[in-house]
Amino acid sequence: MVSPALLLLAAVLAVPALYVGWLSLAQSTYGQEPRFVGLANYTNILNDPIFWRAFWNTVVVVNAVVYGELLLGLGLAVLIAGWCPCRPLVIALILAPYAITETSGIVMWRYMLEPDVGLITQVLARLGLPQLDWSTKPTHTLLLASSIAIWHHLPFTFLILYSALMTVPRELLEAAAIDGATPWQKFRFITLPVLMPAILIAVLFRYIFAIRMFAEVWLLTEGGPARLSELLAIYLYRQMVKYHDFGAASATGWLMLVFSLLIALPYLRRMFKGVMTHA
Repeated sequence: MVSPALLLLAAVLAVPALYVGWLSLAQSTYGQEPRFVGLANYTNILNDPIFWRAFWNTVVVVNAVVYGELLLGLGLAVLIAGWCPCRPLVIALILAPYAITETSGIVMWRYMLEPDVGLITQVLARLGLPQLDWSTKPTHTLLLASSIAIWHHLPFTFLILYSALMTVPRELLEAAAIDGATPWQKFRFITLPVLMPAILIAVLFRYIFAIRMFAEVWLLTEGGPARLSELLAIYLYRQMVKYHDFGAASATGWLMLVFSLLIALPYLRRMFKGVMTHA
């Protein structure tokens, strides 16, 4: 009964992935037939210092985005699930960034933080605070890109955690309060265990999505200055579009896939153990 769906899934996922895997072992560009070169593409990429700079930039940005978003989303979910005036309005404001296209949001933040005429830059100057010089300092570029990513994708994490928080049994919380449990103890021993599956799902999906971060940095500096703020997705894009090296781009894609799997395995293992425990 499910074989048609499995065949469709194989057609749209497995076949292109296998083709890209084969292409990563070949030298290929416009106007020539792919020529098998073995692991030469992987060797060249792994010996490229720009790749490793992009790799470590991605590691830093991904962890900052995922865990910053998790802490902020969890804090907002707990706050709104408790006493919160105008709760529907507050939830609507939190979800509002999802109504804005990613490109529009990035451009909006870019102009508000322009070093010379940006609205936020002018406010910081009036307050005597230093401006965020994202156009020339790679660290500031990655900081701004991470902040924009958190702002734009926070609704995703918030919705998952807030929905899970609504399933916490109120009877347990009331019984714990009668027994003299503090708010922290109720959160630590009752709420957090209930939220843990939702937290694992949110972290897993955000890791997978964040590894592919592209637009946030590309629309700010295109990975500059001197490719110092480049991420893996931008490195792949340059190999594919600028240098027309399809083999190197395919190899980069497979390395990103392996990186994603290495990150996902601990979370998948934890989720599998949780399912088997409750089975």
